[in-house]
This record gives sequence, structure tokens and C-alpha cells, in this order.
Amino acid sequence: MADGRRRSPVAIITMVLLALLWTVPTLGLLVTSFRTREDAAATGWWDALLHPIESSWTFANYEGVFTGTADMGSGFVNSILVAIPATVIPIMFAAFAAYAFAFMDFRFKDLFFIAIVAVMVVPIQVAFSPLLDILGPRGLGISGEYIAVWLLHTGFGMPLAIYVLRNYMATLPKTVIESAKIDGASHYQTFWRLIVPMSVPALAAFAILQFIWVWNDLLIAKLFLSQDNTTVIVQLQQLLGTQGQGQELLTAGAFVSMVLPMLVFFTMQRFFVRGLTAGAVKG
Repeated sequence: MADGRRRSPVAIITMVLLALLWTVPTLGLLVTSFRTREDAAATGWWDALLHPIESSWTFANYEGVFTGTADMGSGFVNSILVAIPATVIPIMFAAFAAYAFAFMDFRFKDLFFIAIVAVMVVPIQVAFSPLLDILGPRGLGISGEYIAVWLLHTGFGMPLAIYVLRNYMATLPKTVIESAKIDGASHYQTFWRLIVPMSVPALAAFAILQFIWVWNDLLIAKLFLSQDNTTVIVQLQQLLGTQGQGQELLTAGAFVSMVLPMLVFFTMQRFFVRGLTAGAVKG
């Protein structure tokens, strides 16, 4: 290795096995998405790779996903409109709160932080019933709109974001912060000019987690969005009818829904490990 240590054969074998466990199902999903319904029901996806000439290949599944009754193109756009604000908003507010917990002194600071950490163990499902009343016609009347889902994902995502970002910011050199104070910098200037640039790994790491969680969310989107602005994951769930109709579209739709999260992860993966490990070693 780069630091002179010998590579562990056990670690190499384990990583290869884990990579196969994640890659093989995805490969099977991709192959099945190009097969007809009858062919996929008759033989396994691996048979199509072993006998590619005899297998029936088709693009009709993808055509049905985007141009048929499924119309997942609109759902794809709706997912982007939901996921981007629901990722940026909680990170922005959590970064402000994490800075306060890490570098500012105020009453009951530790008590507030413990309460935020404790909230993470509460299942989000227990909040759905009162939230349906608050956001529904008897309350704010915003249920079925994007802003309702943005608020929910912000509230559910902020506790973990504050915890991760606060722990990361606590590892930053305090001499830099003290020097900024001596030079007369305000908290606002210190935050934007020093803390945010140094916290990019942690911000990017949580952005990946939050984006993937929001993108793959089914329950919140199904309960708090209408049929006109529903997400691609909800449409994907609706492809498979009660009697199995639309089964051939399910694999194509599932693979399409994976494309954007994979691009986000591979684009920002270099920050992922750095951000999570740095935020986990010091509390």
C-alpha cells in the first residue's frame, strides 16, 4: 500500500465478494429490462447472457416507460424538483446549527444537542398522522404540493445532518477561528469564509445520503404528493398492478430511476468517506 503496509488477502477477498453482491443484481436488472415479458418468465437473466442469439431482446420496455401509460418522464422531473430542494434546505439550516453548537456558547447548548440526537431514534412513521392534519385541508392546506414534502424531508433530515456536521466542525482547528475573532470577523464571516470551505467533505457526504434518501422515498411522496406531481418511485410502484400487469416495465423503470442517484454518488464519492469518518471520531 502507499503507506508501506502489506495488503490483506482477507480484505481483498471480502471487498470483491461485496462488490459482486451489489453488482450482480444490478446486472440482472439491466439484462431483464431488455427482454420481453415471455422470455423473462421462461428463463433466468443469466441464460440471456449465455445464449444471446436465442434470446429475445427489445427496447419496448423503455419505450413503454417514457411514452406509454406510465409516463415516467414527468415523474423523473418531479423527483428532481423534490430531491434538490429537500437536499439543499436541510443542509443549509443544519450547517448553521452545527456551527452554533461547535463554536458558540449559549444556555442549554448540551441539552439541545442531546435532544436533537434523541430525535433520531423516533420513527418518522409516528409523525405522519398529525402531519397529515397540519398540512392538510384542516391545517395549512399545502398537502399535495412540493413545499409540503420539502418541509417534511427538512425536518426528518436535519437531526442527522446537525449531528454529523457538528462532529466534523469540532475537529477543525480552533486556532483558525480564534484568529478570525482577533481580526474582527463576525460569526457570519467566519462561517462563510472559513467553516464552509473547510467543511466541504462533510457537506458533500451528507448531501449524497440525503439526496439518495429523498430520491428513493416512497412513503412521504405517496402520502403528501398528488397524482399530478408524484415522483418516479411512486410511479414505479404503481407500474406493477394487482395481477402482475406491467411487470415487463418494472425492470426498465427501476433501472431508469437508478441512473441519477448513481451519477450523484460517483461524482461526489471522493468526499463521502472523508466526511463521514472525520465526523465520527470526535464528539
